Amino acid sequence: MSTFKAPKGTYDLLPPDSAAYLAVREAIAAPLRASGYGYIETPGFENVELFARGVGESTDIVTKEMYAFETKGGDRLALRPEGTASVLRAALEGNLHKAGNLPVKLWYSGSYYRYERPQKGRYRHFSQVGAEAIGTEDPALDAELIILADQAYRSLGLRRFRILLNSLGDQECRPVYRDALQSFLRGLDLDEETRRRIEINPLRVLDDKRAEVQKQLTGAPVLRDHLCDACTAYHEEVRALLTAAGVAYEDDERLVRGLDYYTRTTFEFVHDGLGSQSAVGGGGRYDGLSEMIGGPALPSVGWALGVDRTVLALEAEGITLDLPAATSVYAVPLGEEARRVLFGLVSELRRAGVSADFAYGAKGLKGAMKNAHRSGARYALVAGERDLAEGVAQLKDMESGEQQAVALAEVVDRLRQTV
Repeated sequence: MSTFKAPKGTYDLLPPDSAAYLAVREAIAAPLRASGYGYIETPGFENVELFARGVGESTDIVTKEMYAFETKGGDRLALRPEGTASVLRAALEGNLHKAGNLPVKLWYSGSYYRYERPQKGRYRHFSQVGAEAIGTEDPALDAELIILADQAYRSLGLRRFRILLNSLGDQECRPVYRDALQSFLRGLDLDEETRRRIEINPLRVLDDKRAEVQKQLTGAPVLRDHLCDACTAYHEEVRALLTAAGVAYEDDERLVRGLDYYTRTTFEFVHDGLGSQSAVGGGGRYDGLSEMIGGPALPSVGWALGVDRTVLALEAEGITLDLPAATSVYAVPLGEEARRVLFGLVSELRRAGVSADFAYGAKGLKGAMKNAHRSGARYALVAGERDLAEGVAQLKDMESGEQQAVALAEVVDRLRQTV
């Protein structure tokens, strides 16, 4: 055993469990790739200021959870706590918005980092797949992204998730609501830190999960009652498009999400089998973020879905993904000549698209066959001196136990058709 362990609040993904995480990432990415979204990768760390400006100075993410550090050269950097600000920064830096085809549609997958109190479903290092549609203000784009996430979850077999939907208004109507909310909140019995938040971003107080705060929020002004006509019409169009697509959602007037950049449409995917960490993903429209980080006006919308949380949701519903075996054929040579011949056949099988492995380490027949069973392979390919003299190898079906001789020249074609 190693002297070292994974840092607190992190985890290692190890086979065979890691196969489920890969399958979840693939399932989330598949509908995006089929809908015009191109893949983007950004660095694991960025300038601290990108997140302070973009995510918001008052958010827990920036004030408490960000891993910030100073480099030897004096740069202030932070491990990325979320994906949107980095993706938008990269799109602006790469001038993707100037290529003439808006929206710029991007998807990404990676690890993110927040200094949080570790608990099941909430880690200091976590994995997300996200999507961003940059540069177009259109309710159909908001609806498209929600529909694609719904499609991804359903393709995995998930059924017990719900979509919560709200509108946060825009720069026209939100200030009026902000004033009304601040007036209400200032009259409550709140701790000093929460009172400070009232002045910086009062909507974040609505997102406070503490029972003693939620109890006092009964009767708080509702943003929906303060939406301007344009935001109301926009939100109704999103709702109508989702309904027409057969995607069920619930209106949640308290939904604000934990990031300052959201405007208009905001949504969350929650799963009732996960306890307190019920959100499996979420997102919304962020029309002002580009200007916040020094770019031109680029109205945009996006989401991020948690891979870890999605795996927990699958477990909560008792869903076992139908994952292909990592190995279809396991070659067991008996003797030096058989090692040379079967190693060559394994290479040929792999080139032919058949997943194959080999009994390395010169084990005897018994030990090698144990490894073949552990590998999950459907077939074992066994050959000794007598087999080679006859120009054959023994092909053993690991499920039925049946075994038959197959000509060495026909092994690859036979397995390519069978596996």
